[in-house]
This record gives sequence, structure tokens and C-alpha cells, in this order.
Amino acid sequence: MWLENGLKNDKMKNYFLGFVLCWGFSFISAQNNVLDIDFEFQVYPTGLIPGCKIEKGFAAKNAVHLRLGYQIIDHRDLGVQDDETGTGYGFTLGYKRYIKDGFKAWYLGIRNDIWFNQIDWKSNSASPDKNMGTTDIIVVQPTAELGYLWKLSEDWIISPSFAFGWEVNIQTEGEETGQGSILLFGLSIGRRF
Repeated sequence: MWLENGLKNDKMKNYFLGFVLCWGFSFISAQNNVLDIDFEFQVYPTGLIPGCKIEKGFAAKNAVHLRLGYQIIDHRDLGVQDDETGTGYGFTLGYKRYIKDGFKAWYLGIRNDIWFNQIDWKSNSASPDKNMGTTDIIVVQPTAELGYLWKLSEDWIISPSFAFGWEVNIQTEGEETGQGSILLFGLSIGRRF
């Protein structure tokens, strides 16, 4: 229900549609045959993000990707409330620039996640009616990424990565919950076609 409510927001629909169209256009107009399908796992100090990613190379050193993911959140007492835990679904759209031709070795990237999260929170507030509750949020998470891609064989690849960015709660239904800077470590393993 909270996902449907979030997507009813016209601004959010336009944002989602614009990113998907840009990514789709880049995918279709690609000038090479490099296509990677990966399982990606990211960890950050207050959560875990498993997901599936598809990446398409274009020109000599560029690639775009789309990830669908699930987020497991445990802000503990680092958020606005005294205890914040939850889960959410989301997607990522991103761009990478490889340092060398051939879509291997070092790369720099930018990506943006959109998450539809549900956070259960508890507070040690003096007010008894605000001691606990649930908040539905839509989060935008732009990040910059640095990574390295190895070819394990002709068909298999592995890539550790490091990303830094911001989590911004753009729509909140309920009490405020944590947002701010984020540091992520990731590992992708997949197949190159």
C-alpha cells in the first residue's frame, strides 16, 4: 500500500519515468555488445542491500545500469528516533566510466537509488502517544562510486566497490526518521554476455 501511495505522487512518477527513459535510450543506442547481469550486495553502517543489476556498455569506456533491490535497515539509535528498523524495495539507475577500454579494471560512477521504505521506530519520549510507530518514506540516495572489475574467466566477472553519498527523505508519512550521509561497500558477481 505504501508503494502505491508513493507512486501516486505525480512528481515521483515523472522522476521515475524520466530515469527509466534515459536509461532505456542509452541501453538501446549502445555501440557495443558488452552486457553484464550481476548479483550485487552492498553493506553500510546501518543496513544491507542485496539486488540484481543489469549493465550495458556503450562507446569505448561507458556503461549504464539498472538495479532492483531490497533494503534491510537498522539505524539503531543513530537516526532521529531512539530505535529505527525496517525494510524497503527500490531501484538504482547509474552510469560508469571505465579508466581503460574493454570494460575492465578501475571505474568511476554516479548512481541514484530510490527506496520505498517502511520504518518501525521507538522513542524514549516523555509523551506516551509518541513512544512507537511506523513511518513510510520515499528516499532518494545519490552516490558517487569507485570500483574495480576483474574478469574471472571469459564469461564471469567480479567487482568490489566503494560509494559515498546522501540519503534524503523526500516524502514522509509518520514521524521523522534518519537521513544524511551514507558510505557503502559493495561486491558484484555476475556474467558477461
